[in-house]
This record gives sequence, structure tokens and C-alpha cells, in this order.
Amino acid sequence: MAQYFKIHPDNPQVRLLNQAALILQQGGVIAYPTDSCYALGCLPDKKSAFERILSIRRLNQKHTNSTLLCSSMTVVGSLARTDNTAFRLMKRLTPGPYTFLLRASHHVPRYIQHPKKKTIGLRIPAHDTLLALLELVGEPLLSTSLILPHSAAPETDPEEISSKLGRAVDLVIDAGPCGTELTTVIDLTSDAAEVVRQGLGRIKNNYLR
Repeated sequence: MAQYFKIHPDNPQVRLLNQAALILQQGGVIAYPTDSCYALGCLPDKKSAFERILSIRRLNQKHTNSTLLCSSMTVVGSLARTDNTAFRLMKRLTPGPYTFLLRASHHVPRYIQHPKKKTIGLRIPAHDTLLALLELVGEPLLSTSLILPHSAAPETDPEEISSKLGRAVDLVIDAGPCGTELTTVIDLTSDAAEVVRQGLGRIKNNYLR
């Protein structure tokens, strides 16, 4: 079985977060809570870990937008090409359950960019445990919602996640249950921002103008 860390959601234990950061830095795959739903994650430069996530989810890398979770807008700015309008919109909506599609910068590994559009999803989660982990790791976390094959919704219970995934992941972080609603996705790759998926952070297109 994977390691299982029960972390306090409001006052996360630094000792456990340091161990989780080490697992990631060594190329591990973790299951962890976010402000929307449970997710699978690894560091973006660990290609074999990314391939393990694709295998767990049975995803085709050629037909998916990867998402990087960031600790701040400074990190976002280093990973994507943003104009002032996009930057202000992101700052207004973050941290929160929003994923922004942007043109990837040269700092983003090619294999996690959309193969045709060269885009990447970026977001800053409103989740204290996750933000503390991101600060300790010192780099973004490559993330995908923890939706198992043949399931329509994300997993919600960390103990069930541990039981179902077994050794497929290296660590399950239990900081309490999550919901099943995905993030709202906003496309910022053109002049007009557009909501391409309504999720937990419900928003209308006219708000983005």
C-alpha cells in the first residue's frame, strides 16, 4: 500500500509536508485534496511519474490539457505568456477553483503541453495544506483530477482512494473529504476570455469582459 498521511486541514504538520515534498522530489506520485476535488500529482519534470498518472487515469496524452498548480501569481507568470488583461483577471479570481488555459512558456516541459495548441492549464488553489506543500516543494505540481476509469466523478474519500489505488501511487494525503465538482476552466489564449467548462467556480462570460 501507499504511504498514508493524515494532515490537519487548518494547521498542517510541517514534518509530514516535508516528507510529502521529498516523495515528489524523488519522482513519486501522490493523491491529495484540493479546493475542488481529490487529484493525482507529480512534479512536472518527472516524466515517468507523469506516465504513471496517465496509466492510472487511462488518459491519452495527445488529447488532454495538463494542469500545473502554483503557489502564487509570480510562479504563474514564469510558466505562461500573459498580457495585462489576462493577468488581472487571474489575480481577481485566485486563489480559487479556476483553471486558466494559457500559452505555455519555454519553462514548461514540451511533453506536458497540449501537442497542437502548446497550451497549459494553470491554477492557484484555495487550500491551505496544498499551498503549504507547494511552498515547500518550491515548484508547481502537475495535476489531474482523480477520476478512475469507468467512473464519472472524482473520488472523495481518502481511505477509499488508498484502498483502490494500492501501490499505484506512493502517497495518499488525507486532509479531509473533498467534493466531486471540477474547477471552472477559462480559456485565455485569445483576445476574448471564454469559459469552456463550468465547474465549482461558476462564472458567466460577461464577467470576464
